[in-house]
Amino acid sequence: MTNYRNNHYVPIWYQERFISDAAKERKFHYLDLRPETVTRNNHTFRRNELLNWGPKNCFCQEDLYTTRLGSQFSTAIEQEFFGLVDQTAPAAVDYFTNFTHPSADHGFYRQFLLHLSLQKLRTPKGLKHLALLSGLKDTNALLREMQRLRALFCAIWTESIWTIATVDASDTGFLVSDHPVTVYNQGCFPASRWCRDGAEPDIWLSGTHTLFPLRPDRILILTNLSWVRHPYGNPVKNRPNPNPLRPAMFNFSSIQTGRSLSPLEVAKINYIIKARALRYVAAEKREWLYPEKIVGRPQWDSFGKEYLLMPDPRSVTFSTKIVMGFAKGGSDSFDEYGRKPWDKDFEDPVRMSRDWETFHAFQGEYARLFGPYRRGRSFEFARDVPERDSDDYHNYHLTLEKKNRKHRYAR
Repeated sequence: MTNYRNNHYVPIWYQERFISDAAKERKFHYLDLRPETVTRNNHTFRRNELLNWGPKNCFCQEDLYTTRLGSQFSTAIEQEFFGLVDQTAPAAVDYFTNFTHPSADHGFYRQFLLHLSLQKLRTPKGLKHLALLSGLKDTNALLREMQRLRALFCAIWTESIWTIATVDASDTGFLVSDHPVTVYNQGCFPASRWCRDGAEPDIWLSGTHTLFPLRPDRILILTNLSWVRHPYGNPVKNRPNPNPLRPAMFNFSSIQTGRSLSPLEVAKINYIIKARALRYVAAEKREWLYPEKIVGRPQWDSFGKEYLLMPDPRSVTFSTKIVMGFAKGGSDSFDEYGRKPWDKDFEDPVRMSRDWETFHAFQGEYARLFGPYRRGRSFEFARDVPERDSDDYHNYHLTLEKKNRKHRYAR
């Protein structure tokens, strides 16, 4: 019989993606970052921090989604609400795990984005953050709000630059976290006010990246367009049009693929995932649980300064406005940040001029740091962007940095 009161806030189907078919046992090395100290029979001891458990026993909590009225309780959220979401999500996650251009499946996109948004909300850490955002203290009210705001993050992520990166070494892989939709902002170190008591840097802060491992050798990284255009600004400043409760338009051709991560880069990302977990992380291989043995104790902002999570700006187009026509007549338009023509900031010439200059400065700096081979490629004008820039085009990017050098010191 299914126990609907034992709630897996990281679904079992997602956990199983991180155990290879070749594994002798379908179990994780499951690390408790804050093991409890308990007293039993007048003997005090600390629980084991490292366990060998299968997905059925990992990332779950009794009655996390159970609502109550007096002595009565309901498991409808687990059975019906998450039951339906978890039926459609696996195929959508598979679609983006294996994504190749020029595919554009809007059904999978909508299912995937809803899963991603709910996965960020449904964990103990996500619910704590939602309580801080909403001011709700009653559990029943908070769970209702979670359902109502199921698509809270969808508009901002829709307008972000998507990078699907792979691991170039078979013996290195990503962690599973108790908060698998992880955010990183170089201006919000783990002990800062942005991260205390279950809080998270908001995804509408310009410098916030969203990380979501798709399986041990593949990860999705979402970056605000405003940060790609101006990575020299304030990372904790709101991106343009930060309102998340609105529609947005997604461009499949802007997804960057072809980024290959080195074992060191994977260890750095695992360091971020582990640092942002609430209490538990898991991995098929024990050594993956300790990325600090590889990267040490780096400064939190170092990952941002070295552009670890950034898409390749040379594969990002500088678009400013989208105009849509409808079959039955009429049209609609909005800018790259979802603003309508009547918005006072719509196509603001001062903002556009600054973005143009800082964006080109970043393109040139990126070309200088990483060379002519692109670290991520989109699909523009029905063709793949070349893997390697020609010498002339590479030199052109280098001249952009020199021309706009002043913006590199505007942090």
